Amino acid sequence: MIHQKFDLKDYYPFLKEMGSVATLEIFIQDYPVEMGDPVPKAAMVICPGSGYFKCCSREGEPVAHKLMAMNFNAFVLTYSCDPVRHPVQLLEAAAVYDMIDKNKVEWNTDMSKVGIMGFSAGGHLAAHYSNRYDCEEIKAYFDKVYKPHSSVLCYPVISADTNIWHEGSFCYLLGHKPDEAETEAFSCDRMVSTDTPPAFIWHTAEDQAVPVQNSLRYAEALANFKIPYTLHIYPYGYHGLSTIDEMTNTDIPDNFAYGNDWVSQFEKWAKLMF
Repeated sequence: MIHQKFDLKDYYPFLKEMGSVATLEIFIQDYPVEMGDPVPKAAMVICPGSGYFKCCSREGEPVAHKLMAMNFNAFVLTYSCDPVRHPVQLLEAAAVYDMIDKNKVEWNTDMSKVGIMGFSAGGHLAAHYSNRYDCEEIKAYFDKVYKPHSSVLCYPVISADTNIWHEGSFCYLLGHKPDEAETEAFSCDRMVSTDTPPAFIWHTAEDQAVPVQNSLRYAEALANFKIPYTLHIYPYGYHGLSTIDEMTNTDIPDNFAYGNDWVSQFEKWAKLMF
């Protein structure tokens, strides 16, 4: 297995100037020589959550191991958080795609099949990048832009509407509470268009930190534009359950464990979509 960690600012000097502390950790399976010429694999860029205040390790490496078991290459982006503000996080996501492309042969990755997965605030980054991968902020620094194959949004922060928002995520991302214009600009459900990639979304109905309406609104927006998606709402479970197993939780009540189904459901979806 290839397992390495990179500081993005060492490869993209403009990120250093912006105060970026982002890292990229790669998990790539060796291709057995007995199988002949390597067949490039699908991959997923993983964006952990924690409200743009930090990145939660429970939503990084353990998820990468799950994906590797499904024959994905996995790239964990530990993006910059408070006090580093937008648009640095979008630029870091773009840098990851650029870096994968530059190393696609060595890393045995099919660039046409690189999705982006995010948890909580990382779900906001994943949805944001999925819809704004070709925005002016990114094109100012990159000659080539990369549309994600798809997005996987796990109890995502989506809306800056104060009725359903996760306040901390937007305050840490922007450095202040969003005004009316920023509420519109940073609500991912309002970014959806015919160019938005397909999505796999899951949430729990009793999530008290990031209300389930975030996922419902994004799914409705996808439906309005006829973008393929799947949505799983599990009845029980608090926010931040990650893989909902012993890898990421010390105590899993039976009613929470029902939500562990998201992993197998994602695997079925991936076989259909990739």
